[in-house]
Amino acid sequence: MKNIVLVHGGFVDGAGWEGVYKILKREGYSVSIVQNPTISLEDDVAVTKRILAAQDGPTILVGHSYGGAVITEAGNDPKVSALVYIAAFAPDKGESVGTLIKDPPPPGAPVPPILPPQDGFLFLDKAKFPASFAADVDPEKAAFMADSQVPWGIGAISGAISKPAWRTKPSWYLVTTEDKMIPPDAQRAMSQRAGATVVEVKGSHAIYVSQPRAVADLIQQAATETKAATA
Repeated sequence: MKNIVLVHGGFVDGAGWEGVYKILKREGYSVSIVQNPTISLEDDVAVTKRILAAQDGPTILVGHSYGGAVITEAGNDPKVSALVYIAAFAPDKGESVGTLIKDPPPPGAPVPPILPPQDGFLFLDKAKFPASFAADVDPEKAAFMADSQVPWGIGAISGAISKPAWRTKPSWYLVTTEDKMIPPDAQRAMSQRAGATVVEVKGSHAIYVSQPRAVADLIQQAATETKAATA
């Protein structure tokens, strides 16, 4: 179980996985990073499946944030042995990220500073990006992330899941307890519904950037336990 495929979420690209990538490579894993266009869920699933097709055996598929929706659909690929959600959406059949976030957050929960759509794409308010998305990331790096945002397409947010892979494959979930983008309680509810093995870590939504070791540890746990279960 040496193949790992990492899928990023909205507003960012795959470069944020660098810290996790380096740790896993040092531990002997073969690691691939998907560069989602984040224009439509259908396209992002297709891009992910192209990376999966290049794997030489069983693969652990990992998604952060919106990437969780991507892996929920793409995870039905026969090469995928397990799913790992990192502060991620885990939609059920017929659900999309849009349906999961349409309900107002619990009283007192932060509201992500998403600006009104521009030509069918969303951005976060640059000034509020660091505090909401990357509060525990180095301030200089968080500012760079804010200024290098990738447009997040309405088509990606509205894309509905046809068959949730977590219903048939084992899953792991890292809950970020200081998250200002996806409320921790929402993460707990999704992970519980998916029957995932859950680890909670004190950190921001950008935990994969700020605490790559915690993220890599959960991915390794998934790989080890999946290998043991299939041995």
